[in-house]
Amino acid sequence: MIVYTLGTFDLLHVGHLALLEYCETLGSVLAVGVASDRVVNSYKPNLPVIPLEQRMQMLSALRCVDIVRPYDELEYVSGCKELNADIFVIGEDWGSKPHNLAVESYLKAAGKQIKQVLYNPRTSSTTIKQNVIAQSYNGNHLNLSAA
Repeated sequence: MIVYTLGTFDLLHVGHLALLEYCETLGSVLAVGVASDRVVNSYKPNLPVIPLEQRMQMLSALRCVDIVRPYDELEYVSGCKELNADIFVIGEDWGSKPHNLAVESYLKAAGKQIKQVLYNPRTSSTTIKQNVIAQSYNGNHLNLSAA
């Protein structure tokens, strides 16, 4: 069974890893779609801080991930079709936007599954970015020369 999930995956963190490891348990192949900057900019005010190619490279290095593919349009049917995905995993903030309804309709008609997961409350890319900014304003500057 092919499992497909997608996201921005900016600042890869333990919440992303938990999602991907869960997805891996659902099938034999895990495919991950990574949103291009253009896609992210269509629904978030800020672009990712990590370039698309680097986000894809980090995901490819994870042993639980078999396929990494970018997507440059805010639609998911084509990815599900190209991968012949059996299970499509989505986040809790899914909503009822046209692109979401379109893939739900496709999956239902094709007899495929859609699974909704809760976000890991331990961390998020937004929280990480906020912490970095807060620390820099509090004089807790990071020593990046050692990196």
